[in-house]
This record gives sequence, C-alpha cells and structure tokens, in this order.
Amino acid sequence: MTEDLNYADPRLAKIYDLDNPWAEDTDFYLALAEPGPCCVLDLGCGTGTLGCALARRGHRVTGVDPASPMLAIAAAKPHAEKVEWVKCRAQDYRSEHRFDLIVMMGHVFQILLTDEEVLAVLDTMRRHLRTDGKAAFETRNPNLDWSGIWGTHPPVEHLVPGGHLRETLQITSECGELISFQQYFEFPDVTVASSSTLRFMPRTNVENLVTRAGLSVLEVFGDWDRSRFREKQSPEMIFIVERLG
Repeated sequence: MTEDLNYADPRLAKIYDLDNPWAEDTDFYLALAEPGPCCVLDLGCGTGTLGCALARRGHRVTGVDPASPMLAIAAAKPHAEKVEWVKCRAQDYRSEHRFDLIVMMGHVFQILLTDEEVLAVLDTMRRHLRTDGKAAFETRNPNLDWSGIWGTHPPVEHLVPGGHLRETLQITSECGELISFQQYFEFPDVTVASSSTLRFMPRTNVENLVTRAGLSVLEVFGDWDRSRFREKQSPEMIFIVERLG
C-alpha cells in the first residue's frame, strides 16, 4: 500500500474539484447557514468551495485543513480573502471564537478511524459552538455494499493540461468497519498511486460517541433532499447536532 496522497500531493489537489464539483451536498451545507449572516467553522475545508461560497453570501468563515496544497487552492478562489484559513487538523483546532454553525462535509468524518479520533473532533465542535449553535457532518450508510458499488464503477476520465487523466479504484481490504482501497491517477506523463482507508460506522455508534462528547443529535437525514434516514436504503447519514446543556 502506498501513502494516501489525495490531499497532500499538489497534482491530486489540483484535480480535487474535478472529482468533487459543486453538488447537492454543497447546497445542503450552504442552506444551513441561512438566513444569516452567521459565523461558520468549516472543518476539513479542502479546496474551499463551501467556505468561499459562504463568504460571498456575507457569512464570517474560518476554514481549517491540514493539507497545504488544498489550502493553497482555496486561497486563490474568489472571495477567499474574506475567509480565515488555518492549517491544522480538525481535532487540534483551538480558538477563542465561537461559531453559530460548524460543518464537516465531503465525508471527512470517515477518515477518522478510531473512537479517540472521532471524540477529539466532536470535542472540537462542542468547544467552539455557541450555546444555540449547531454542527453538521455526514458519513455513508454502512448498510449499503460500498465495496460492490465502488467495484463496479468504470474508470473516470478528465481533460487536463497536456492530455487526459484516467482514474481507477481497486478495493484492497475490508475489516470490520474499515474499507481500504487503492486509487491510480494516470496523468499524461506520470501515474500516481494513493491508498485510503475509510470507516463506516453504524448510526448507533455515531450517536453514542456524539453523546459522550457532550453533544446531542437533533436530526439524521438519509440524503441531501432532507429525506428521513432509512436503514437499508439511504446512501447517507447526515447528522445535525447541538451542545448538551
């Protein structure tokens, strides 16, 4: 297995938005800040698509991410000058600021592979939420066969400077709640391999950790249309949480 380069390699950071364009999840998180204006903390902000969109609408935004290449792309986007960009892991972020809304989108929650990591991130949320604030994050529904779904996906191709980029994915292992996979990015002049592991936690496990962290679950949606979560059908588990007490 090779190192997970999806966020750290500048070549992969540059194509992140090609693989993750504006979609229903961005609209969902953007709507949580309305009518605003409000103070928003974006944990795992990546290339800053959501953060810059929030800033354009007059919200005060802090974007936190540990990957320098991703933050460099974020900082070059329109309205980026209105955002405070912080190079830091979500679990390590500390500030005197308190936020009306804290978001963690893009399935970033699933790269937290242990209960300790999850609790540390949830603690960051609790520490930085205002009394009446809310936090939101999503994780894929573990009751679906994600290995089977991803295993049948055809290669993805993008037009990039110098030619075409071809992306393929191969599942390498499944162990309990963890699925590992290898991605190959075939650029016109070089092939980059990156390995990743994601955690697929049952809803009850997530809710137990939310409670242990001093938070309370307000709602759980099953998709970006705000439909209710269906255990055997919904692709997502989208959690809206608040502070206890």
